[in-house]
Amino acid sequence: MAFLSRTQIFVAVGAVMLALYVLDLVRRRRLSEEYSLLWVIATAVIAILGFSTPILLWITHLLGMLGAASTVFAFGLAFAVAMLLYLSIKLSRLGFENHMLSRDLALLRHELEEMRDQRKGTS
Repeated sequence: MAFLSRTQIFVAVGAVMLALYVLDLVRRRRLSEEYSLLWVIATAVIAILGFSTPILLWITHLLGMLGAASTVFAFGLAFAVAMLLYLSIKLSRLGFENHMLSRDLALLRHELEEMRDQRKGTS
């Protein structure tokens, strides 16, 4: 068995804790399965990069970065930007749907008031 560095052990414990936390959030219905998949994939990438030093060094060399820590940081930053963009798209869609629902509700209230006024006029 190969010797694990302190950093690799820290990454392993962190990845397991993150995966368990995500699963707990899904179980308590605080996080949808749609988002949990992204977090599980991110956790798997963290674990792979943390445990497979040759892969990490190969990716670092391929990207032309100076150190392995820079590669891990770049992957984390890319994930954060991707999540922010994805959530911005979802938020924009929800805002548009909220606007449509508000408009429909206002129209329904207006029609209801007209119906009440018509009924009052006939009684």
